[in-house]
Amino acid sequence: MRTSFLSMLALGAAAVSAAPAPSPASGLVERSSSSCTFTSAASAKAGKKSCSTIVLDNIEVPAGETLDLSKLKEGTKVIFKGETTFGYKEWKGPLIRMSGSNIEVSGEEGHVINGNGAKWWDSKGTNGGKTKPKFFYAHSLDDSTITGLNVKNTPVQAFSVQADNLVLDQITIDNSDGDDNGGHNTDAFDVGESTYITISNANIKNQDDCLAVNSGENIIFTGGTCSGGHGISIGSVGGRDDNTVKNVTISDSTVTNSDNGVRIKTIYKATGEVSDVTFSNIELSNIAKYGIVIEQDYENGSPTGTPTTGVPITGLTVEKITGTVKSSATDVYILCGDGSCSDWTWSGNTLSGGKTSSKCRNVPSGASC
Repeated sequence: MRTSFLSMLALGAAAVSAAPAPSPASGLVERSSSSCTFTSAASAKAGKKSCSTIVLDNIEVPAGETLDLSKLKEGTKVIFKGETTFGYKEWKGPLIRMSGSNIEVSGEEGHVINGNGAKWWDSKGTNGGKTKPKFFYAHSLDDSTITGLNVKNTPVQAFSVQADNLVLDQITIDNSDGDDNGGHNTDAFDVGESTYITISNANIKNQDDCLAVNSGENIIFTGGTCSGGHGISIGSVGGRDDNTVKNVTISDSTVTNSDNGVRIKTIYKATGEVSDVTFSNIELSNIAKYGIVIEQDYENGSPTGTPTTGVPITGLTVEKITGTVKSSATDVYILCGDGSCSDWTWSGNTLSGGKTSSKCRNVPSGASC
């Protein structure tokens, strides 16, 4: 049974009592029948199934290893305390993995999860150069919450979400150090093969998508603050095992100092479906390329300019997208295949400062480009 959004957010992290000095051999500070405090990744992995509350206290994760909290017992609470750090090695990661049912993940006041991204950054992200670890796999983390985490400097993509009924609330990701030091492909939230995902009140500074929904249904992104990246995206859609995006609402958010404001990108010559997506009440500022961009010609980093029809975009609502783009940018760009964009609602969108595109094609009735 789905837990309601409000009741999930109301779940608090359990208090953990003060503990004696750690045992260097075990990395365990304290264990009771219900609560454990760990000071090493190895002890957390070994002891996780015997604890209903897990406190991760200033853990230094060794190079090339995962802070592995997969297959937690139902109802476990996980609390990050102090600074969590990761040793350097070229590998694919992830640095953190969590799975289980009815799990509550949170952080104590003053904590930080430091991905030490500068050790990997080389301006190439996942497109070459050093092999970089993904940050956090929230895969099969069902009927659960991740609340109030403070994340800094992920090597590449931050949260990979493949779950059912997961709430991510009040998460801060600050990758701003990567702006001048080679941060690239530092997506905040990549959502795929998921249902009933809510991402609320996120504060993101990065160099790629603030949100990218690649597949899934019944997804909400609201109250977000996105800066420095590529904007809020549906897609790219196509070329995966699951290529359906349905019933997504993105609302009440801001996008500043980014390449794009809001966008939908479907893969050139791929198949799939994008339906019943709503962008509503989103304020843009200092957008460098496109305020609103919807294109059916996407290839990684190099759109073809020729749209294809295999991933139709239907039932789209774009309303109250307001704000400014740079003078060199384009306010709105729509590139659809013949008949593959339909049943759109377009209202209250007011963007200024940029150019009007002369390259829009097959713009659906009611929309404007």
